[in-house]
Amino acid sequence: MTFKRPSGAGLAAFAVGLFAATAAYADPTVNKGDNAWMMTSTVLVLLMTVPGLALFYGGLVRSKNMLSVLMQVLYTTCIVMIIWALYGYSITFTGGSAYIGGFSKAFLAGVTPDSMAASFTADANISELVYFCFQMTFAAITPGLIVGAFAERTKFAAIALFIPLWVTLIYFPIAHMVWYWAGPDAIVAAAKALAAAAPDAKAAAQAKLDEVMADAGQVFLWGALDFAGGTVVHINAGIAGLVGCLIIGKRTGYGKELMAPHSLTMTMIGACLLWVGWFGFNVGSNLEASGTAGLAMTNTFLATAVAAMAWMFAEWMTKGHPSLLGAASGAVAGLVAVTPACGYSGPMGAMVLGLVAGVVCLFFCTVIKNALGYDDSLDVFGVHCVGGIIGALATGILVNPALGGTGVMDYVAGKIGDYDMVTQMISQCKAVATTLVWSGVGSAILFKVVDVIVGLRVNVEVEREGLDVTEHTERAYNM
Repeated sequence: MTFKRPSGAGLAAFAVGLFAATAAYADPTVNKGDNAWMMTSTVLVLLMTVPGLALFYGGLVRSKNMLSVLMQVLYTTCIVMIIWALYGYSITFTGGSAYIGGFSKAFLAGVTPDSMAASFTADANISELVYFCFQMTFAAITPGLIVGAFAERTKFAAIALFIPLWVTLIYFPIAHMVWYWAGPDAIVAAAKALAAAAPDAKAAAQAKLDEVMADAGQVFLWGALDFAGGTVVHINAGIAGLVGCLIIGKRTGYGKELMAPHSLTMTMIGACLLWVGWFGFNVGSNLEASGTAGLAMTNTFLATAVAAMAWMFAEWMTKGHPSLLGAASGAVAGLVAVTPACGYSGPMGAMVLGLVAGVVCLFFCTVIKNALGYDDSLDVFGVHCVGGIIGALATGILVNPALGGTGVMDYVAGKIGDYDMVTQMISQCKAVATTLVWSGVGSAILFKVVDVIVGLRVNVEVEREGLDVTEHTERAYNM
């Protein structure tokens, strides 16, 4: 085989082709490695929900209500996915206002296999359909957490009506306020245009940059940090669960009859599936398979392990015995607390966070719950809301580079910004307060509306017999 040297005309044609290929390569493209990781993360978050959350909750109720919990979680997952495709994605992740997006992507208009979504690095993109699916799994698991607060006494019809209303009026606005922003590409491009602008064009370039920076949700504009859902998922669902259990009332016989979990084996399986799936939840929220993803992975391991041990040993010291349920609950509390901080905290900070979360959540699930007498069936408030608040506030401290944190990227300056603890903590407190008020008040109104339309609670006879047979004409076990 011989190689013939091209002529002058051939060299010119070759150069033109090479230039065209190089120019095409320089266009924004999807990073296949990041894309593959995000597809994996998306499936892991689904694993958290069904079967993870379903089995975790199912094992904690009495056997006569096992199937009802599985059904509620499965229904929630499916109905939210449908709503997300119809309009949820659009009103969450498009511009419009600081509080809610628009309908430009309703019914997935304009979202094609070729469209791209930004990550946290300029020119690093993933497929928009993958981003759509990833965020869809977040929307699906969040209301699923709520049903554990009033398990064993709520009509399925009430759940069926409440969930679509709640995700539409509570979840989508909170997610928009916390997570929606113009993205790094738009900010970096506007900053470069300002730097390169002639003196007479500086004002217009600055106005454009200001416009891009203002295209974000209200909580994001405050500067609050939530890497993977401390406010959006856990505080949001946790306070809604508390409101629900207070409005619906206690289970018949609560405080007088034994209501022990019917299968801690199932609960352990569910807890472990939650932990495995949580790597998609936390690590996937980086949107890139980068070093920060590795940090989030490390923190998800360490905070969870420390929280499980903190809960177990605290229970051992106060009650005289360590329990499997305590260790599993502590692990979930650690996962919840590290969620907002996982991509910002250093590993040692995450371990301290896990220690605090394990002890404080135990205190709320036992001492506070017993003192106030509310029947939060599966400790949704004590674990998710309290753990989420701990994590959200701690994120403002642990992000400090002096404490091993990552700091916060300033995309305009192209470097990590200066850390101000007071300013950051004010932002975190405003995010927590906004979520508590929006979800707490909004959920109370929705529960009342549902109660008027279909009724919230089954009658005493139905509750005594169990929701599996009365609501679904099935049994979880036929032995």
